[in-house]
Amino acid sequence: MSIVKINVLEVPAEQREVLEKRFASRAGAVESSDGFEWFELLRPVEGTDSYLVYTRWRDEESFQSWMEGPMKAAHRGGATEGERPKPAATGSTVWSFEVVQQTGPKEA
Repeated sequence: MSIVKINVLEVPAEQREVLEKRFASRAGAVESSDGFEWFELLRPVEGTDSYLVYTRWRDEESFQSWMEGPMKAAHRGGATEGERPKPAATGSTVWSFEVVQQTGPKEA
């Protein structure tokens, strides 16, 4: 079954709009990657400053291939090291999961 990677980003309130705009500007960067299945950027509603970046992959190898290629390029944004904007997040943790059960809506 698939694997899920959740990047937990600590984002101060004043940086939320910056983070969301950066993700919006990279729309399409992951969708064509081999093994990619799903992406969601989850905004906190209450009780935390943590955004969750949810991605789902066919397998660990697909995720690692994306990490070593397209993800690095997306995070560089074509800029040299001196031109990189300050990160919007103040911290980051990656959680990894294997999908062991799944379900969806019943067909009508």
